[in-house]
Formats: sequence, structure tokens, C-alpha cells
Amino acid sequence: MITNFVDNSSQTVKTPELNDFNLKFDNSLRRWFSRNLGVWCSKRQYFFEEEDVLHVEMFLRIEELKENVEECPCYRFSWWVEKENDFFIKKPFYSKEGVIEAYLFGHQLHRNSSYLSQSSVVSNIRQVDEHELIFDSSYDDWNILEHTRLIDQDCYRSRNIYSWSKNKLKIVENHHEIRVFNHN
Repeated sequence: MITNFVDNSSQTVKTPELNDFNLKFDNSLRRWFSRNLGVWCSKRQYFFEEEDVLHVEMFLRIEELKENVEECPCYRFSWWVEKENDFFIKKPFYSKEGVIEAYLFGHQLHRNSSYLSQSSVVSNIRQVDEHELIFDSSYDDWNILEHTRLIDQDCYRSRNIYSWSKNKLKIVENHHEIRVFNHN
């Protein structure tokens, strides 16, 4: 998150512009995100602490918001369920549908909300190789580590997500995602 800083020449507080930091965007991150654009069928498996494993199938659309590409690459992540099951009855804090807008700022992904909370979140990004990124996020009482890997010429994605609350592992997720529509 951008914070204010003091300009010593006038002793006034101003909010820095993106150009003040002279950031160079990592083209490999932009390329990786562009490879994810489109619609995905996400078959998810959730392991909750001391509970049975739950399954849900969702759809995920990843779009690039063109109006902000020059300043910061911006993306919209939207998800929805087409077939109801008891997952959302057992776990009502998960949403059946929603939208998150996010932008890349250096090696961070800034999101306007998160899946487990309405809080905005900043994820630090580590690139394993040209096919896999790791997102490391902390918000509210949660620490999230997400591995997302593109597989077989970007036809599939594998996501493994580990979620700790108050330093205790609470949720482990495995997502197998199949591309339904390719944006490119």
C-alpha cells in the first residue's frame, strides 16, 4: 500500500505517484498474468482443520482492465458457481460469486478485497520459474501462501493454498483448473 511521505523542501505531506519510485515492471510477471486471462473451471478440494474434506466446482474469469495498463497492469478476478452444493451452507463465509480487482505494483499484487475478508490485501510475489508464482499475503488474522502453476501450454492451472489463522494452519486447498475460454 502506498503511504504518504514528507517532502523536506516544503514540509508538506504528499502522496507519491508511481513515477516517483521509478519502478520497472518485471515483464515476466506481466507475461505470466496475461497467460492466465480467460475463463477457468475450478475443481476445488478444501481440507479444514479436523473436518471432512469438502469439494466445490466454480468458474473463474480473469480479465485485464485496459484503461490502466500504462500505469499499472490491472486485473479483474470474478467467480461464480453454476451448480449448487452444500459447501456454501457448511461454510457460509465463502461467497458463491464475487469480484476482486487487483493491480501489479513491482513484485506485489494489490487487491481491493480478499476471498476470506472484505479487507484490501497486498501479496508479495515470488516467481519460481516461467510457469509458477507464489503469492504471500497477510490480512486480518490470516497468513496465506498460494502456489499457482500453469501446466501443459496453459491449458491447466494447479493451485495449492495454505491458510493460517493466528499462526495455526486452518485451511489447505487444492484447485485443479481447466481452461474453458482463452482470452488470447
